[in-house]
Amino acid sequence: MRILITNDDGFQARGIHILAEIMKQFGDVTVLAPSEHQSGKSMAVDLGRKGLVYTDLGDGWGHLNGTPASCVKFALNSVFADSKPDVLVSGINHGGNVAVASCYSGTLGAAQEAVVNGVPGIGVSLFDERPDADFSAVERFFPDIFRKLMSLQTPDSGIFYNVNFPRIPADEIRGVRACSMGICRWIKEFVQDEDGSYHMSGEIEDGSWNTEMPDHHLMLQGYITIVPHLVDNTAYRELERMRALGIDREFQNL
Repeated sequence: MRILITNDDGFQARGIHILAEIMKQFGDVTVLAPSEHQSGKSMAVDLGRKGLVYTDLGDGWGHLNGTPASCVKFALNSVFADSKPDVLVSGINHGGNVAVASCYSGTLGAAQEAVVNGVPGIGVSLFDERPDADFSAVERFFPDIFRKLMSLQTPDSGIFYNVNFPRIPADEIRGVRACSMGICRWIKEFVQDEDGSYHMSGEIEDGSWNTEMPDHHLMLQGYITIVPHLVDNTAYRELERMRALGIDREFQNL
């Protein structure tokens, strides 16, 4: 198996090095990650930007001064130009990507970019932003999760997976749950610093239309959560309502 790995914390982050070690048991690992921290970039790419530089570190490692999705694009157009990888695994993110955080996540943006290009994509995150975070649960449980998710893959399914681990040691993990994406929002998002500038922070406010057990609730209860996402985010029920309303119509040629 040929495995491509990236992240949004940058190639020097501890999480991506641990992920590379985990994935070696499954095949040949190639790492192409951002040169610097790229959190919150979602699926953004460096379109039209000049000065992108790729640095080959040897031993299958390299970094690009671009976004996570740009790293995936670059890998597919260089290292894997002649033959696609069998899977893209993005992470291990230092910090959770549950609920609507997944919409902003560069970790998930990379996984989605892979799926757009016909490569299975999996994002992996740990709900702990500390550099010395305990990754023991990921090391113990992700290999089995990976095997199961790969067994579900079909060509051009348009599905990518969001796997989140709670901030607890492996021995305290309660289980694994396939679940839905939670709904919440940030409030009081901008904090003013002493010099008059601002930085983003904020508090979480739960949404009123969550399912009974969304991912952010389950993760806080000690479960590893797995949410399947679709590249096609069309609201099909709403599409039918629109058509039933008579929005579709043909205009006569003039």
